[in-house]
Amino acid sequence: MRIAITADPYIPVPPTGYGGIERTVDFVCRGLTQRGHKITLFAHRDSSTIATLIPYGVPPHQGVVARLKELWQLGTGLFTRRKEFDVVISWGRLAALLPILPWRTIPKIQRYCRTSVPWTSVRIATALAGKSIEFVGASTSVYHEDNKIPAGSWRTIFDGVEMDRYTFVPSVSPDAPLAFLGRLCPGKIPHVAIAVAKATGRQLILAGNREPDADDPTYFEREVEPHIDEQQIQYIGTVNDEQKNSLLGRSAALLFPTAFKEAFGIVMAEAFACGTPVLASPRGSVPEVVREGKTGFICATVDDFVRAVAKVPTLNRRIIRQECEQRFSAQVIVDQFEQLCFEMTRRRIR
Repeated sequence: MRIAITADPYIPVPPTGYGGIERTVDFVCRGLTQRGHKITLFAHRDSSTIATLIPYGVPPHQGVVARLKELWQLGTGLFTRRKEFDVVISWGRLAALLPILPWRTIPKIQRYCRTSVPWTSVRIATALAGKSIEFVGASTSVYHEDNKIPAGSWRTIFDGVEMDRYTFVPSVSPDAPLAFLGRLCPGKIPHVAIAVAKATGRQLILAGNREPDADDPTYFEREVEPHIDEQQIQYIGTVNDEQKNSLLGRSAALLFPTAFKEAFGIVMAEAFACGTPVLASPRGSVPEVVREGKTGFICATVDDFVRAVAKVPTLNRRIIRQECEQRFSAQVIVDQFEQLCFEMTRRRIR
């Protein structure tokens, strides 16, 4: 198949640092190319890919004018090349598909990795494109609202990880630390992880960037910093891929408390790839990603987290790794996108 894949132009594919969406785009591009498909990637000009790269973007990508120019660049790029593609997979903004939405002979897949779905736009796109557009959420929580789907035809394909980037650690010492990996902001509630560590007497290693919050700019200084003693509670700052692999692998569990409705939470899959269980709040994707009593525990309160820490030794790290391979590996995710492309092209032919 000839497949166009689009990504927002703000971060290169693959990213040089943070960029979970761009990592997934990268391994899907590589995976589909290795299976013999011809891939054209519309993305940041500094992207490094084995696909054919069509660069676009208006740095520094700020302001209404720049964003409209970027939509025009991508939309016209897709329209002028529309006869070159059998399928379009969009990780970018739905509005960029507007020029090709009425062309129902071109199957279109719109990916959402965030929980803020523009439902009015989905309705308009569905009216224009009919059955030629399918919406894909990084978890079912992305598009299920009050036990219904407000608009469009949807399915779930999780985000994933490249398993060979993570070292499986079959066992850790009884006093292995707990880990927290993420932004140190109110929405990620790292103060809950600190409370759990103190209640259990376990060491906690905090990793991630300090991100000032517009609504609570002193959160880190008030809720996190006073507890950092570099003994029981350590803060190691941001980490690269190698440091992340090491931290997750040597930890007894990843603590994933969150006030956000997580669309997926790729760090959970990264922990699983190391064999490390996840203890997480029951929001967003968590009930879909964490299998209670098998790959971790779902915890609504600090007391729940404390009880879960005591049960961590009952979990089998090898099974956790296997679950990750079966559900969240790059190969599985590429399989699912490939099958969806085949399905939509067959639907078009009929």
